[in-house]
Amino acid sequence: MGGKNKQRTKGNLRPSNSGRAAELLAKEQGTVPGFIGFGTFQSDLGYVPAVQGAEEIDNLVDSDFRMVLRKLSKKDVTTKLKAMQEFGTMCTERDTEIVKGVLPYWPRIFCKISLDHDRRVREATQQAFEKLILKVKKHLAPYLKSLMGYWLIAQCDTYAPAASAARDAFEAAFPPSKQPEAIAFCKDEITSVLQDHLIKETPDSLSDPQTVPEEEREAKFYRVVTCSLLALKKLLCLLPDNELDSLEEKFKSLLSQNKFWKYGKHSIPQIRSAYFELISALCQRIPQLMKKEASKVSSSVLLSIDDSDPIVCPALWEAVLYTLTTIEDCWLHVNAKKSVFPKLSAVVREGGRGLATVIYPYLLPFISKLPQSITDPRLDFFRNFLTSLVAGLSTERIKTSFSECSAVMAAFFECLRFIMQQSLGEEEMEEMLVNDQLIPVIDTVLKDPRLQDGQLFDYLAETLSSWEAKADMEKNDKAAQNFEKVLLNFWGRLSEICYSKIDKPEADVKSVSGVSSLLQVLQKPNSSLKSNNKKVGKVRFADEMPESNKENKERVSSEGQSSEGCELVAKPPPSRSGSDCLSPRRKKPLEDLICRLAEMSINYVNEQKSEQHLRFLSTLLSSFSSTQVFKMLLGDEKPSIVKSKPLEIAKLIQKNPAVQFLYQKVVSWLNEDTRKEASFVVDILYSALCCCEDEKERKDVLDDLTEVDLKWNSVLQVIEKACSSSDKHALVISWLKGDILGEKLVTLADHLCNKDLGSTVTSEPYFSERWALLSLVLSQHVNNDYLIGEVYVERIIVKLHETLSNIKKLSEAENINSSVSFTCDVAYDYFSSATGCLLVPSSEDLLLTLFQLCAQSRAHGRLPDFLICKLKNTWLSGVNLLVQHPGRPGQQSAFLRASARWLKTQAQSPSLDLTSLQGLLSAVDDLLNKLLESEDPSLLGVYIGSVMPDHREWEKMRQSLPKQWLHRPLLEGRLSLNYECFKADFKEQDTKKLPSHLCTSALLSKMILVALKKEIVLENNELEKITAELLYALQWCEELDSPPALLTGFCEMLEKMDITYDNLCGLGNTSGLLHLLFNRSMEHGTLWSLIIAKLVLSGSVSPDDVKQHYRRKEGFFPLTEGKMHTIQSLCPFLPEDDKKEFIAQCVPALLAWAKEDLCSTNGGFGHLAILNSCLQTRSIDDGELLHGILNILMCWKKDHEDIFLFSCDLSGVSPEVLGVNVEIVRFLSLFLRCCSSPLAEREWDFILCSMLAWLETTRENYALRSVPLVQLLACVSCALACELSAFFDSTMRDPAGHLPANLVRESRDTSETSFQNAVLKPMCETLTYIPKDQLLSHKLPARLVAGQRTHLPEQLQTLLNTLAPLLLFRARPVQIAVYQMLYKLMPELPQYDQDNLKSYGDEEEEPALSPPAALMSLLHAQEDLLESVLGCVPVGQVVAIQPLSEDFCSVLGYLLTWKLILTFFKASSSQLRALYSMYLRKTKSLNKLLYHLFRLMPENPTCTEAAAEPSKEPKTFFTEEVQLSIRETAALPYHIPHLACSVYHMTLKDLPAMVRLWWNSSEKRVFNVVDRFTSKYVSSVLSLQEIAAVQTSTQLFNGMTVKARAATREVMATYSIEDIVIELIIQLPSNYPLGSITVESGRRVGVAVQQWRNWMLQLSTYLTHQNGSIMEGLALWKNNVDKRFEGVEDCMICFSVIHGFNYSLPKKACRTCKKKFHSACLYKWFTSSNKSTCPLCRETFF
Repeated sequence: MGGKNKQRTKGNLRPSNSGRAAELLAKEQGTVPGFIGFGTFQSDLGYVPAVQGAEEIDNLVDSDFRMVLRKLSKKDVTTKLKAMQEFGTMCTERDTEIVKGVLPYWPRIFCKISLDHDRRVREATQQAFEKLILKVKKHLAPYLKSLMGYWLIAQCDTYAPAASAARDAFEAAFPPSKQPEAIAFCKDEITSVLQDHLIKETPDSLSDPQTVPEEEREAKFYRVVTCSLLALKKLLCLLPDNELDSLEEKFKSLLSQNKFWKYGKHSIPQIRSAYFELISALCQRIPQLMKKEASKVSSSVLLSIDDSDPIVCPALWEAVLYTLTTIEDCWLHVNAKKSVFPKLSAVVREGGRGLATVIYPYLLPFISKLPQSITDPRLDFFRNFLTSLVAGLSTERIKTSFSECSAVMAAFFECLRFIMQQSLGEEEMEEMLVNDQLIPVIDTVLKDPRLQDGQLFDYLAETLSSWEAKADMEKNDKAAQNFEKVLLNFWGRLSEICYSKIDKPEADVKSVSGVSSLLQVLQKPNSSLKSNNKKVGKVRFADEMPESNKENKERVSSEGQSSEGCELVAKPPPSRSGSDCLSPRRKKPLEDLICRLAEMSINYVNEQKSEQHLRFLSTLLSSFSSTQVFKMLLGDEKPSIVKSKPLEIAKLIQKNPAVQFLYQKVVSWLNEDTRKEASFVVDILYSALCCCEDEKERKDVLDDLTEVDLKWNSVLQVIEKACSSSDKHALVISWLKGDILGEKLVTLADHLCNKDLGSTVTSEPYFSERWALLSLVLSQHVNNDYLIGEVYVERIIVKLHETLSNIKKLSEAENINSSVSFTCDVAYDYFSSATGCLLVPSSEDLLLTLFQLCAQSRAHGRLPDFLICKLKNTWLSGVNLLVQHPGRPGQQSAFLRASARWLKTQAQSPSLDLTSLQGLLSAVDDLLNKLLESEDPSLLGVYIGSVMPDHREWEKMRQSLPKQWLHRPLLEGRLSLNYECFKADFKEQDTKKLPSHLCTSALLSKMILVALKKEIVLENNELEKITAELLYALQWCEELDSPPALLTGFCEMLEKMDITYDNLCGLGNTSGLLHLLFNRSMEHGTLWSLIIAKLVLSGSVSPDDVKQHYRRKEGFFPLTEGKMHTIQSLCPFLPEDDKKEFIAQCVPALLAWAKEDLCSTNGGFGHLAILNSCLQTRSIDDGELLHGILNILMCWKKDHEDIFLFSCDLSGVSPEVLGVNVEIVRFLSLFLRCCSSPLAEREWDFILCSMLAWLETTRENYALRSVPLVQLLACVSCALACELSAFFDSTMRDPAGHLPANLVRESRDTSETSFQNAVLKPMCETLTYIPKDQLLSHKLPARLVAGQRTHLPEQLQTLLNTLAPLLLFRARPVQIAVYQMLYKLMPELPQYDQDNLKSYGDEEEEPALSPPAALMSLLHAQEDLLESVLGCVPVGQVVAIQPLSEDFCSVLGYLLTWKLILTFFKASSSQLRALYSMYLRKTKSLNKLLYHLFRLMPENPTCTEAAAEPSKEPKTFFTEEVQLSIRETAALPYHIPHLACSVYHMTLKDLPAMVRLWWNSSEKRVFNVVDRFTSKYVSSVLSLQEIAAVQTSTQLFNGMTVKARAATREVMATYSIEDIVIELIIQLPSNYPLGSITVESGRRVGVAVQQWRNWMLQLSTYLTHQNGSIMEGLALWKNNVDKRFEGVEDCMICFSVIHGFNYSLPKKACRTCKKKFHSACLYKWFTSSNKSTCPLCRETFF
């Protein structure tokens, strides 16, 4: 039936078996049973209501609560946890009355689940209990007794969060004052529960053995026992004293149980710890009961004294002390000498086994409670005890742990003092304590520095202070004498130890250091012990107590420190002395010891130069600098240098032994070069200075030493010591501020700077010490003042400034780097340490020089990168000091003013190259960012204003820009000029230096960009002015023809630095910029006009915005150059009405001018230029107007013929006349383009004659080709010829000219200039209109190549050989013109190979035929060029080709060549295609093409115009044909990508088998790239084209019909002959044509199955391996089937009549079996099998 794990069906309301049993039980009894289970007390209702039919139960328990309580009975931990959390939430949210209904059932649930194995459940239970308490409050009282026992256990839970939650719930139920009362109320129930858990419960009784694992059962039992023991302790501590008697019987029964006493030996440390805590509480609260169980208590506690578990140890030792205090006769029940003391000794000898901090503080209270009967004989007992204690010091753990070592030391001295006090007068005991214990401990510690960290010296000082005080304060003379005797013995033995450590030639370093530390501690009687964060308990001895009966109270407190019990800890005593003076009992022996040690040390120093003894002597003198010690050090020596010293110094030497010692010994020690470290010698110097009487003596001594005796490194160390200590600084402050040291330091600075710059070899250590000294005196401050006098600081800074200033002149010095480096270090320390403003004025000059060096570092290139970085950090630290100094708002410091002037001068000087400018901008960026940190917001704006040039300076810089920029807009017709302002063949002035205008614009743009990012508001329209100048500079660079690399790099640098127009306008308010630009355009024209046009073209400004700045067109008249250029720039964007208004203003003016005014700007030239600009956009088609203007020009010709430059010499013609001729020619070209009405005969005569005359003028004045206006006349004349050609082609399609013999004159310079471009464009566009017949009838000289295999006629081959190489010409118009002409010839060429096809029959194994040799030789040359450009780029990574670059022309020629080859291939027959494709496969040219195409095609080949106009079918480079226009250059950036896509499309369409073969053989990455790209963008286009080609095909098959289904990409062919019907379905793949075309069978009538399969396989083979369309493949297959029916046998290798690749018939017959085979099949058979036998009969094939 139903298994245990069977899920209950949803909606099944029938209760489970247990529920039905309860229901039946209720019916049988006739009453409601209430609950199932057993309660913990009589009124307990048990468990959750099991019957829902009882009305009274429904009233008590809410249904939601009932569901939650049932979940709590589940075994799953997660279910219980979530249910308990839900229970807590419901207790908070539900009404009190509803929650109260749960109370009768809560005790049993709580008692069970509070002991749950999962700690999260226990914690959640206590948290929910707290919420229940807060809700029901006093209504919990009736159920308190059943809860309290488990509640106390929960408060002692071993899981701290659960215990904390239980205590929180307890405190929520009872305030602290009520807690004892609540505990007392339930004491009986609590005791019963706890006793049951301790005595009766077992692991199997607490948990179900059948469902709970053994390990989990034991863990729960151990935890419950631990918590029960702790709960008993808590009960004892919380119960009032008057309630304890009532529980005595219950505790007596508990203590009578042997199971309870066994817990002291339990294997679980937590249980033992809780047990000993309970023993302590029992001894404290029920001592009389414990005395009755003395034997059990004593043996249980004292025999466990060696328990070393860290959990048990604290509780054990507390229990030990309570046992000793409570049970006086405890030693009667244990054998102390055999059972207790050996265990204690073992623990102590082992250093407490890692628990020294726990155990050792208890040793003093322990031995103090030992009765004399136990310790006899006392001498041996205490000797052994202290020896064991000291032995613990030798353990490695004690040596490595400071806290444990300190604990051992503290315990040793506490016990020592206690025993000494107890044994005072016992001479043998006193000697043992000092000679055998104390002195050996000191000796041991002196040998091991690790033990010195244990505070032994401090404890020793405390002990001595205690003994000295008692010797002075004891009223008992005998006791005082005993202490005096002890002290005398101690000092004698201590002196012997110290002498033994020092009086050695090779004194041990550790021992000497230990003696030094010991003496220093003993000299300071009130040196406090190292403070400890832990609570320190103070130990007092009996004689220190006011009353002797308080001894026990102090040692063992009877009051608990917390609610859970008490803890006794003994800690080291603090110092009681508050005096700084040494005790007379210590002073004398200590001084004698020090003098004797000093004498020993100086003897070793003098005799053996022992540095170790000298260090020791330094330490002694630092602590004991007295005249007496110095006298001892001098001995009998007399002053030997008095005569050479000034009188005052000589007297001081004779009077003061310290000064004498200083001159005779210390100076020589300081000046020893062999000494590596002399810091301790400097300490001796300061010790000697301390013995001087006043400040003047010290200054005189140091001045004398500085002038004569001390070396610089010694002076450095003396000053460093002064900086390290305020006491030492106070001793030498007069010397530091004095003149002697100051002058000496200035001399040093001068010497270092000159020496460092002048020398070629520098001793690094020699100079580094001296530089460090300078850095120290400049950077160190005491009380906001310099170490030395301020005047000397000033002079040193001046020296540093002079050093850096001279660096610019010493560019060849080898050691310049070290000089700059040291100077930077000193300056950095000076700036970094200064506070407030720079106190020294010259420091700002130094700062400026540092800034200049850093800004110019890139230009000079002499300084390495690390030094540049150091320079930058140095001057930035100085600027940081400037900007953060308050108190001078709006004012600039001298550095800021000077740096602004310098920047302005640098930018306007014509000496900056790109590297120099980058360095300057980088330094300015750092400076401005630092200025932004200033509290003065106007500081940055004022600084930018200081660098800003005025209007005159800007104009001067603009005028200095070279005028060659005019060349390009002039030739392109965007601007008109009638004066000669430059020469076309100019020599570049200096391509290595940037014009000052560019530098200044970049600098200020960078500055305002920084300011705008921080939202700094600039004044005086500086933002608009600087932005306008930046636009002027960028437009100038853009208009230059083939700009040098310097200017290209300049523009790239601006882009990288985000110095762009968009950024400036986006960050700031440039509302007045357009007005400024328009005014300047109207005034000056030229670049300002082009800037406005550029802004409108880019969309940054709308034409309507520009129109707001002029209201009436009359404002542009009378014309000036600025107004004319403004109109010309705005014309492309003006509406038609505005253009008509301008034309209406210009046309009448053309009639009114006299001859002399025709060439002026405000005359015929200017008005005709505006008229041409308005006609440029072809928006005006007014035939009458155009004819009228033409008649005006004809009148000009008639009246002023000399103005028209027909067939004349231009060398003497004025620029004004050239300008007006240019505009006339432009008008005639526009007239032909725009006028749709027919021309009169005289108008044609005028236009044609004028064109020929101007062309003749151009030809005759070739020598003047460098003159810009002559170039322009030539360009527009050729353009006029082009317009005439186009006009004739569109009307008559009958060209009148012949093909020129020389297409393009090859120039020596292959770079494409604007002039060449302007001339080539119209000429080449004219050539594209030449028809095919005229090309074929050319009169070019013969041009044939020897060895060139060709079937073409000589004339046609000459044409190919002449035109094909021009595909590599470095001019785009020439390449496209040649392509257009050759494109017309390609369909004619395959016919000549077709006529000679028979020669390529079956004679060769794999016949191949080359496409036109002229194109293939050109292709091979181009492949090498492309490999150098694209070869290193991975396939799939798109290469961006810069338009009109050299690479652009190479790639363009390569792609155009392939388009011609593919066009040729498409026009070929199937047989020729096979031969051509075999040639391409052998040369691998197609493979190279495909690799290059996937480097050139874009990742997303979507047309840009298609993106703006969303439609159903997006336009891509594969759906739109590439437009190879010569004139239109707007799409140049997309020219190469579009052309590459076009070539790839043609390749897939015309050579699908070749591409498929390449794709399948490519590597995996290329395979995936090609597949993904083709499937996404090309396959759908090709599939639709193939389907459409089938649908629209006019090809008729005899006996076969072909249909296409576009929706499913299927082609269905039905072949029928007589009674045979064959239907085949061709399915195109999704990645067509890369994937294989599948051929499926349709109807089949009258054909055998095997033959049917062969034909399907053949069709699949043809479609896969033939390079053509589906229709061509079907035609080939039909031909094969027809041959089969005609009786031609299949080739027995490929089982096909017609070969699938070269379309040949089986012709090679075996002489044995007479079977015929294809030649290609045989060749493959022979080469693959390595045999020459017939495939069928296996005979040798002849």
